[in-house]
Amino acid sequence: MSKTMVVITGSPRKNGNSFAMADAFIKAAEEKGHTITRFDAALKKVGGCRACETCFSTEKACTFDDDFNTVAPAILEADVIVFTMPVYWYSIPAQIKGVIDRIFSMVVGGKDIAGKECALITCCEEDDMSVMDGVRIPIERMAALNKWKMIGEVLIPGVLNVGDIDKTEGCKKATDLANAI
Repeated sequence: MSKTMVVITGSPRKNGNSFAMADAFIKAAEEKGHTITRFDAALKKVGGCRACETCFSTEKACTFDDDFNTVAPAILEADVIVFTMPVYWYSIPAQIKGVIDRIFSMVVGGKDIAGKECALITCCEEDDMSVMDGVRIPIERMAALNKWKMIGEVLIPGVLNVGDIDKTEGCKKATDLANAI
């Protein structure tokens, strides 16, 4: 069954390791017939949530108009939301955090977002898998809060420099994740 997916990336490096895994996931998902909307958060203008709670009081998800309002409709329509990002200082990169925080607008706006599927693709410089907990745990908790089903995680340690991902199974695991959907 074909699904509608949103892939939200959080790296500013277009040729970086998490981008390579996102590309591999998207290619495999498209080959399976899924419809993909890609949103490269680091290349867009998205601020953090201002907690004004005026969400959807206009025709848009957020009354503060920035690029989040271009991805919000796709998130609402998606069957699957995939977050891809590197770990920055043991946490979620600021470039994607604004998008994640602004999903709050859908809750405040009374939108039914329950029942979606969610996946995470991330990598970090260190070899210690626990380094990715600062990304993994918040995404898992957000999914649980929103009643989304976590359908997979690709967690790749030991990559820093452009191309390091090619020395790992990261792109293969991202492809396998897409093929499992």
